[in-house]
Amino acid sequence: MRADHGNHFEATLGIHTGSVTFSRPSIGSWVSYGLGTVNQNLPSYMVLAPHLPYAGSQVWASDFLPACHQGTRVVPGDEPIRNLNRRLPSPDLQEMELGLLQSFNRRHQKSRSTDPMLAGRIKSFETAFGMQMEAPEAFDIKKESASTLALYGLTRDSKPEGFGWQCLVARRLAERGVRFIELIDSGSNDNWDSHADMADHARLARNVDKPIAGLLKDLKSRGMLEDTLVVWTTEFGRTPFVEKTENKGREHHPGVFSSWLAGAGVRPGMVYGKSDDYGVKVAENEVHVHDFHATILHLLGLNHEKLTFRHAGRDFRLTDIAGNVVKPILL
Repeated sequence: MRADHGNHFEATLGIHTGSVTFSRPSIGSWVSYGLGTVNQNLPSYMVLAPHLPYAGSQVWASDFLPACHQGTRVVPGDEPIRNLNRRLPSPDLQEMELGLLQSFNRRHQKSRSTDPMLAGRIKSFETAFGMQMEAPEAFDIKKESASTLALYGLTRDSKPEGFGWQCLVARRLAERGVRFIELIDSGSNDNWDSHADMADHARLARNVDKPIAGLLKDLKSRGMLEDTLVVWTTEFGRTPFVEKTENKGREHHPGVFSSWLAGAGVRPGMVYGKSDDYGVKVAENEVHVHDFHATILHLLGLNHEKLTFRHAGRDFRLTDIAGNVVKPILL
């Protein structure tokens, strides 16, 4: 693959939105907009992230798309979604309160019909009410069998955190109709930006290797891998050289890096493209980020050239005015 920028902020925006210079809707928001929602009681786009990534919440923002398509962040821990438990004495009383609130909101919206944030806020109240019923059960992994937990490196006593927990919850959310689920493995103690010592990647890789293998095996055993696309990527690669001879790490390198996809019509067990002998640039079958996005949308049943939204006088799309589906990797 090839990206367009060597800084974390811009490159992270690029892999999520297709643009390294301007705020644009994230790929998850585009998928939510294009496919709609299956489960009205859960957001259609959820992000499991223990720490904010580079570029912060912009990576799951909906920008000019309707606000209901922005990602909902889940923070691993004892309370993944805050304030989920009811504060009022009964569901009936809360429903009455929300009904009154909705009537005020709709009246307020009549004279502000062009405000997308207001419409998104109204929709969020509706979704939040449904989440109180469905989300607690979705995040309760203790209902899983011991053998399933072991696939992800978890036990009955495991805390609701870590990449294994993220992967298992992702499967549970996918089962319940969440369209797009993003897992972010980054943070203060899990930093893949190894300028100091590339050997640290061994520890980080061990942390994610078993859970992601478990997720793929679990999806396949349940018959879900046929229509669930798993995408594993980063924002750029690392240089094959160092700036100073004493450095043990590597620098940012958008010129060539690797990503992989599994399930949902992807041809298994193959490699597409290769770098030159030094890992400096793509030598064969280059895939730009726009091509990557076009292929992902195609696998989800969406035409990247027709999935558009009119904003500021023009039709925008995830792939801007570029992008080609990488057909050789398709079944």
